Amino acid sequence: MVKKSTTKTADEKLLVGIDLGTSRSAISADNKKKEWIESYVGWPKDFISRRVIGKPVLIGEEAVKHRLSLDMYRPLQNGVIKEGTARDEEAVQEMIRHLVELVKTEKGSKIRAVIGVPAESFKVNKIALRKAVSEFAEALFVVSEPFAVAYGVEALDNAMVIDIGAGTMDFCIMHGTIPSEEDQRTVITAGDYIDEQLFTFLKERYPDADFTMNMVHRFKEEHSFVGDIENEIKVEIPVNGKSTSHTITAEMKRACESILPAMVESTLELIAKFDPEYQDAIRTNILLAGGGSQIKGIGSYLEKALGEYGPSKVNIVGDPLFCGADGALELAREMPEEYWTEL
Repeated sequence: MVKKSTTKTADEKLLVGIDLGTSRSAISADNKKKEWIESYVGWPKDFISRRVIGKPVLIGEEAVKHRLSLDMYRPLQNGVIKEGTARDEEAVQEMIRHLVELVKTEKGSKIRAVIGVPAESFKVNKIALRKAVSEFAEALFVVSEPFAVAYGVEALDNAMVIDIGAGTMDFCIMHGTIPSEEDQRTVITAGDYIDEQLFTFLKERYPDADFTMNMVHRFKEEHSFVGDIENEIKVEIPVNGKSTSHTITAEMKRACESILPAMVESTLELIAKFDPEYQDAIRTNILLAGGGSQIKGIGSYLEKALGEYGPSKVNIVGDPLFCGADGALELAREMPEEYWTEL
């Protein structure tokens, strides 16, 4: 049996799935390449920074590394592309261009892209997204991130996906069809909100400590939890220039648990509005995705909270970084021609 080549020729279409997130963005292509970046774009502040950096624009981790020399943009900071701000729209375009360049193997390949975005962005920014990809794609389909996740793991009927991102927490009920706006919901208490709360709590407890929001974000990425843990969380934070050990267990718990009321309330309300004959089935088929799904104990907490209303089951995706992009790619592979928007 002759193995079919996966190399794209110049006149073939390269299908890509893109998860355009507030904190991280990922791409999966049907040439088996996949990459991710931090969702930051930066332009040099002045001629000195342009000389030091040596590039007209920096993207992802490289932008974060040189952030003091850059005008930094996080174009989906609140889950929505800022309308009327040319630089934010340009930042989205640069991010998508960079992601596509990371996976393209042939300069002449024609791109067809399915892009998963936060639910609020899905509703209000379709035109901006179309503009952002029109230069290097021939066709586009935009979906909400939880729908892309659901498609990728085949949770297409009697299921709910909760995508806990940085800027938003998105909810989507799947019932064997493309979800409508009524099947979805977004709240803004998500990963960034935890960072803000943790920063405030640490400032209150350790007023002499010298730390930044970027440091607090790293603390959360490494130590986040809800419920109880066995060992105290200790981190190094400078005090008057000297690295000093600080215990942050209580503050971490309080910050992470600050998103739980909105998560439980939104889950219950969305299920309650669904067909009552299928509510039990939805409650026993809930999937947590996004970076926030990795908070220790969050799945069991939600399962216990929903258990008061009947049997419940909450699972967590196996690959929170790429599950949205992989699902979007699967959509691109199976999409009927009439669903594509030609660019």
